Amino acid sequence: MPTTALTLISSMATKALLADLVAAFSALHPDVSVTVTSVGGVDAAKRVVAGEAFDIVALASDAIQKLAASGHVVADTRADLVHSAVAVAVPAGAPVPDITTEATLKAAVLAAPTLGYSTGPSGVQLAKLFERWGIAQQIVPRIVTPPPGTSVASLVAKGEVALGFQQLSEMTGVPGIQLIGGLPEAVQIVTTFSAARATVSAQADAVQAFLAFAASPATADLKKRHGMSPA
Repeated sequence: MPTTALTLISSMATKALLADLVAAFSALHPDVSVTVTSVGGVDAAKRVVAGEAFDIVALASDAIQKLAASGHVVADTRADLVHSAVAVAVPAGAPVPDITTEATLKAAVLAAPTLGYSTGPSGVQLAKLFERWGIAQQIVPRIVTPPPGTSVASLVAKGEVALGFQQLSEMTGVPGIQLIGGLPEAVQIVTTFSAARATVSAQADAVQAFLAFAASPATADLKKRHGMSPA
């Protein structure tokens, strides 16, 4: 039976990855259990700031940096885990637009009757891209924002979103969608996800063991299977 229990909060982008990392870690450390709570990244950060007790926080690196600056995670425990790229999908059976170049991607966005992207860091960067293209106001009426905890992929599968953008890890293996591929290299959006020990945690040694394992080369293949690259 585990003698040490850790709690971890993360964004949805790394939910499946963390489940596998925890399983692999637990096989090596049967005395430590790790319980993962995955919610929207913004909500996760708010819960940590509000004082909710977690041992580990796993979010986009800029969010971890802000939590370190505000004293909610221990800065020198930060471990960069993965780099995650944005992918594009349409409902299964729908025509597949050309997104191989920045110009064709822009045309596909303008042609789509509905668009969906996350409220996380990748969505913020997409909004900036649409601003740079000068189409942000034009497409506002067609943007479908997923409720907290709801994936863009699920809205694409239901046909509520005709062209969906989300982390590849959250698109992979979702039934009812057709994954077109990643964004063109010129405009690809890559988010680094990191983890750190929460300041309120009293389980420093166990947390450090998990962070070291999660960032280790031994987990590289597992990360790639989830559509991410090791950080």
